Amino acid sequence: MIDKPLLGAVMALLTLSLVMDYSLSVYTVQHFDYGSFHFLIRQGIAVFVGLVAMVILSRLEPERWFSRIGILLFVLFFFLMLLMQFLPASLVNAVGGAKRWIHLGPISLAPVEFFKVGFIFFLAWSFKRKLGDKERMGFWEEVKMFAPYLGVFLFAVFLIAIFQKDLGQVVVLGATLMTLFLLVGSSYKFFLTLLSSAFAGVIALIFLAPHRMARIKSWWVSVQDKVLSVLPFDSVQNLRVESSVKEPWQISNSLNAIHNGAFWGQGLGNGQFKLGYLSEVHTDFILAGIAEELGFIGIALVVFLILFVIFRIFKIASKVQDPMYYLFSIGVGLLIGYSFLLNAYGIAGITPIKGIAVPFLSYGGSHIMAMCIAIGMVLMISKKVPRDMHGNIL
Repeated sequence: MIDKPLLGAVMALLTLSLVMDYSLSVYTVQHFDYGSFHFLIRQGIAVFVGLVAMVILSRLEPERWFSRIGILLFVLFFFLMLLMQFLPASLVNAVGGAKRWIHLGPISLAPVEFFKVGFIFFLAWSFKRKLGDKERMGFWEEVKMFAPYLGVFLFAVFLIAIFQKDLGQVVVLGATLMTLFLLVGSSYKFFLTLLSSAFAGVIALIFLAPHRMARIKSWWVSVQDKVLSVLPFDSVQNLRVESSVKEPWQISNSLNAIHNGAFWGQGLGNGQFKLGYLSEVHTDFILAGIAEELGFIGIALVVFLILFVIFRIFKIASKVQDPMYYLFSIGVGLLIGYSFLLNAYGIAGITPIKGIAVPFLSYGGSHIMAMCIAIGMVLMISKKVPRDMHGNIL
């Protein structure tokens, strides 16, 4: 028996995605002269395909199909991320120097969304096969053992952060990887070394890309007064950036939209900041749109559903016997949690905007279908969880 509460929560989020995509895309469809149902139809197709894939995967036997599907996701989309750098402009259109989508007629495919699921499987599969007793392992022995995984990750970083200029995806994958390292028993010394190296790497990637530096400076302008006011040292005042740096208007409008929603919201369809103030709010800024139209109540519902999905995934992970199933389920839960946090912190101005989609909510066929495949694989695993006569997890 699959985990029906998990399936129900995911379906609720996907339904809300359809409703909000239709409501929040009203300005965009007029601006680009699309039909009124343009985004609803496209998102509806993605949700339908994702649900069908999720149901089909949930009915398969994990002993036979789980590893095959996971390997296919990892190898195929790793190869596509590498290949798309050499495909002609008719298939891969570079936007701002970044190649993120493969265009096949009316379909646009973002391989990185599917690769994330495959990468989680690769880690779970490899850790099960190669990691043994590490209680007496020295630091350099740990480095040798984890080196292959770090090598694959660094090559993925090269493809995603350099060619696709998508640092947000790297942060999500890196955070998931380091958390899984802890769960498989890496020492705190190794973890802290990895964490400090990752931090230094992110800083280097920011300084090497002018567009990232500009984004960091514009974000700092909006928060520097609050931060520097609590630091009494004169030396830190040198960190102040002149106001001539362009203020991030997307963040300002996002915060205003959240404030305008108050507790109950302006009502479905009555949002004002979607009318050109927040560009394509149905994508990365969908949480701000929900906050304005459905208020605190709407955001609380979204947070509850996301946390419930993560809770059910972790509960399934805690009951399975196979370490590969356990690590994969934990990885999917972490992927959802980190993506949601990074987007929520971005629209609230706490961190710079990273262009990370809200799981199951943001407009975009690739991330919807990839998340549905990940949940389908978790539902496949959930059939191996012991249950009572009423179907409740023991």
